[in-house]
Amino acid sequence: MYDRITPINKALIIANVVIFALQHLLGNFLDVWFALWPPEAASLGYPSFRIWQLVTYGFLHGGLAHLFFNMFALFMFGPDIERLFGAQRYLIYYIVCVIGAALMHLIVVSMAGMPPLPTIGASGGVFGLLLAFGMAYPNRRIMLLFPPIPMPAWLFVTLYGLLELYLGMTQTASGVAHFAHLGGMATGFVLIRYWRGQRRR
Repeated sequence: MYDRITPINKALIIANVVIFALQHLLGNFLDVWFALWPPEAASLGYPSFRIWQLVTYGFLHGGLAHLFFNMFALFMFGPDIERLFGAQRYLIYYIVCVIGAALMHLIVVSMAGMPPLPTIGASGGVFGLLLAFGMAYPNRRIMLLFPPIPMPAWLFVTLYGLLELYLGMTQTASGVAHFAHLGGMATGFVLIRYWRGQRRR
């Protein structure tokens, strides 16, 4: 089973696990400096936004379940995309999706006047991988965990994206950055289309 873990994907999983352990050792220190804080947070007495947070927030997690599900998705979908893209392009794709998710979240928070709370988690990159997987392997069967229903990858990704859009618009699940997830997907789609255009030229 472990043979399927590709080098960059393995490094990402290890980095997330190690940083999660450091979060518990160092308390709130990492969240203050490396979570994603909205630019207006400092004026309200919260920690300041810093440019590196656009990447570093994607390596912090809020709990063991948060870490587990993101790393499980990386383990399931990442290796196929790394083999397809190649190691260097895979890493670029993942990090760009993390950044795109952060920017989308900051825009929505600013426009909606939401509280300036920190954002953490690898979900932006994970949702970018889901989008890439659905586009590359649309007919591959995916088995849901809850409930255990098999469906083609394209349908899984489409339904998941629509669900995130609905939850984000209705603010049904507070505390979850739904538009960051959508931002990761949208960024991945744009980057894939750009690379495809380059290849045609």
